[in-house]
Amino acid sequence: MRLLAVIGVLAIVVAVGAAIFFFGGFYNVAATEAEPGPVAWAMIKTRIASVDRHATDSPPAAFDDAAVRAGARAYSARGCANCHGAPGVEWAKFSEGLRPDPPDLKEIVNNREPRHLFWVVKNGIKMTGMPSFGAIGVADQEIWSIVAFLKKLPSVSEADFKAWQEAPAGAPPPAAR
Repeated sequence: MRLLAVIGVLAIVVAVGAAIFFFGGFYNVAATEAEPGPVAWAMIKTRIASVDRHATDSPPAAFDDAAVRAGARAYSARGCANCHGAPGVEWAKFSEGLRPDPPDLKEIVNNREPRHLFWVVKNGIKMTGMPSFGAIGVADQEIWSIVAFLKKLPSVSEADFKAWQEAPAGAPPPAAR
């Protein structure tokens, strides 16, 4: 019984200490400071679990060449390359100041399901700089085309990406849709 009392008191002391540390302003939220290992680990685990739980939409159809090309145009027009880069396109200088760092998508998309990618693009991710494209009215169809492009991204050449960015004759840019 005494052991349980000691464990309870320790738990209360740790909780009060954590509250003082975080709510007292001692935790540095500056983007110039790296997150401590346990905080970074907790953020990653929380993000992965949350995306997996909430990402329930299925792709509307198979990702054909037209969807991939439309996705490349949308990826370019929506500014995704600024933070994540693209074949032949360097990341914008400001993205170096984002914390956590934006992922290099060509390195991670093979480990993500289309439903996960769709959910992240549509909803964004808090405290990362990843915006919600759904919140600004981007249609699901366009988001799915971006997902189609992302799934193809690791094998896309610089020449293909450059050609795919060009809108077909008579097509409005993604922002006008």
